[in-house]
Amino acid sequence: MSMESVLSEPLVLKSDDPIIATLNFVPHRHMAQRRVRAFAPGPGEPQTLEVRTPWGAVLTAKSGDMLVSEMDAPEEVWPVDAGIFDQTYIVTGPGLCVKRAVTLLTPLTDVTGGDEDRMVTVHTLEGEETVRAGDFLLAKGVRGEIWPYPKEKAAALMRPVTEQ
Repeated sequence: MSMESVLSEPLVLKSDDPIIATLNFVPHRHMAQRRVRAFAPGPGEPQTLEVRTPWGAVLTAKSGDMLVSEMDAPEEVWPVDAGIFDQTYIVTGPGLCVKRAVTLLTPLTDVTGGDEDRMVTVHTLEGEETVRAGDFLLAKGVRGEIWPYPKEKAAALMRPVTEQ
């Protein structure tokens, strides 16, 4: 890890930052089925839920948001805004879904000038996530929303749309 990366504050990235328009996002399709359940608290219960994601971020689910997980790790959920879920996923059976929308991906290091060790705080719809640039891609969704996407997970579960 470079000394500059250790000493510097995380780079902050928001969906409306001008650099987003300059990045070379490539469309990818998720190739696996996932588990899903609604976050539906009852009356008088807290209407938000702090969720620790599988990659260590703490995000906030709101009542009505969907909690999504991979098939082999149902306890490791992340929240998806209800409207975004409706636009980008298809429910395939009780508690099951597949992502129908493409996800645009680019190396997060494209934002850090190639510095893999630089920490980046990405403002997502569900909260801020601070990640090491070399371990994540930057994803952009159907409404221009952004989030960090683990590189290893992308390699295992996603394919460029141009591949047949």
